[in-house]
Amino acid sequence: MARMAKVVELPSIAKIDKSQGKISAQLTQALREAVQSGDLQSGDPLPSSRELAQTLGVARGTIIEAYDQLLAEGVFDSQARTGTYVSHALVKTTAQQHAKKETFKRTSISLTKSALSYAQVLKEFKPLPHVPFAVSVPVGRTKPSDVWRKFGNKFRSRGAGAPSGYGEPQGVLSLRIAIADYVRRSRSVHCEPDQIVITPGIQQALYICSQILFEAKDEVWIEDPAYRGTTAIFEHAVQNIGMVRVPVDEEGIQVEAGIKLSKHARAAFVTPSHQYPLGMPMSLARRTALLAWAKQQNAWIIEDDYDSELRYNGQPFPSLQGMAPDQVIYLGTFSKVLFPSLRLGYAVLPKELVAPFCGLRVLIDRHPPAADQHVLAAFIQEGYLERHIRRIRNVYAEVREHIIGLIDKYIPQELAWLQPGDQGMHMVLWLAPHINDIEVASTAVNADIAIKAISSTFSKERQRSGLIIGLSDFEPELLQQAIKKLSKIIQQHAKPM
Repeated sequence: MARMAKVVELPSIAKIDKSQGKISAQLTQALREAVQSGDLQSGDPLPSSRELAQTLGVARGTIIEAYDQLLAEGVFDSQARTGTYVSHALVKTTAQQHAKKETFKRTSISLTKSALSYAQVLKEFKPLPHVPFAVSVPVGRTKPSDVWRKFGNKFRSRGAGAPSGYGEPQGVLSLRIAIADYVRRSRSVHCEPDQIVITPGIQQALYICSQILFEAKDEVWIEDPAYRGTTAIFEHAVQNIGMVRVPVDEEGIQVEAGIKLSKHARAAFVTPSHQYPLGMPMSLARRTALLAWAKQQNAWIIEDDYDSELRYNGQPFPSLQGMAPDQVIYLGTFSKVLFPSLRLGYAVLPKELVAPFCGLRVLIDRHPPAADQHVLAAFIQEGYLERHIRRIRNVYAEVREHIIGLIDKYIPQELAWLQPGDQGMHMVLWLAPHINDIEVASTAVNADIAIKAISSTFSKERQRSGLIIGLSDFEPELLQQAIKKLSKIIQQHAKPM
C-alpha cells in the first residue's frame, strides 16, 4: 500500500505581516525559528512552493527565494519528485533546542489538593501487566470466539455500527433490549429497556450514582472491605457525604452493624452476588434484612453484580433488584467476561432515575461509542454470550484448581493460606500478619507477577494482609513458575529486615 503524504500545517508563518514588506525575508526567518523551536522537526515535509504561495497570497517566486535560502543554509533538503523537507542533519541540534524550550516553559504554579489527590489515584489504579495473576486477561481459552470479529466486521463496515452522528445518551436500543432479556433470564432482574443506560463500565455508573443520589451531610454504607473504585470515589470525588464502612463476614454485609453505625444512611453500596474482594455471596437472611432496612429508611441500594456469571458450585442467588426493583440500582459489566478494553457496562435504574443519570452522563462523555454496542447486541441476541460464559466458567474452574494445587505445593502454609471461594475470577491468598502485602505486591510486579494487595480494600481499623490472585488462562508452566517466584518473594518479606 502506498504511503499517504502528510498534510503540512505551518502555524509559525501566521506572524508574517505583509504590510511590513520583505515577505521572503520574514518567511525565511519564521521557518528558521520553527525548526529551531522544534515546531518543525527533522524529516518533516514542507508544502510545495505553489501551495504555500496560494495560502499566503504572494507570488510563487517569493516562496522559492525563502526555500532556496534555507536550502543553502542546510536547514532544508530537496528531493526530486518528493519535495522539500527539514534536513535530517538537524536531528541532534533540533532535539537539544527543543529540550531547552521545554525546560524554559516549565511553571512553578502549585497544584491544588484535588489535583494532587487525583494524581495519587492514577498511581493507585495503574493497570497491571498481562502476566500471571492478572484478573480478566483474555488469553488462551478465554478469548472471545471468531464470531466477535465477524460481527465487528459486519456492523462496522456498512451496518448499524458504521460511523454516524451523535447517539442517544442512554445507549443503543438494540443492546438495551438484549440486556433486558439477558438479565431477566440469568439474574431475575425485572426491567424494561428504557430503564437501562449503557456505560463504559461499573466505575462511571458508581460515580454518577454518587453525584445524583445524595444531599450534603448524607451518609452511605460501604462494605468493609470493598472495591477500591467505590471507596476512592467517596475519598476524592464526593464532598460532604459521609462514608460509613460496614463490616463484612461470611454472610456478607452485617446489616445490624450498619444500622448501629448509621441507621438513617441514604444508600448501601454492596456486592451481594460475589463480595469483592472476599468472594462469598450474601446470604438470603442478610438480603432480606438489607431490603427491609432500605424500605423502612427509604434508602437506595446500589447492587454491583460482580462476577455473578462465574459460579462453580450450585446455583446463584437471584439479584436484589428482582426483589425490590423500585429501590435497587443494578450495575453490571461485560468487561470481565469478554475483555476489559471493551469498556461496556450497564445500569438498570428505577424509572425516575433514568433522566438525571443520563443528564450527568451527557456532561461526562455525551454518549457511549456505538459500534461495539451493535456488535455486543448481536452477540447476546444470537446466544453467543451465554455460550462464551459457559466455556470460560469451565476454564476458570480448571485454572482455579491448578493454582490451588500449586499454592499448596510451593507456598508455606504458616506464611500464606488460601480463601478460594467458589466463584469469580480471583482468590484471596492471606498473608501472615507480619508480612506487608503492599511490599510483597510491589516486589512481585517488578518480577512480572501481576497481583494486588488486599489491605487497601479495608478501612484502616480492620486492615488485613493478603494478595488477590487472578485466574486468567496462562500456560500451566507459566503459572508454576509464577507461584514459585511468588513463594520466594513471600519468604523474603517474612524475614526480619
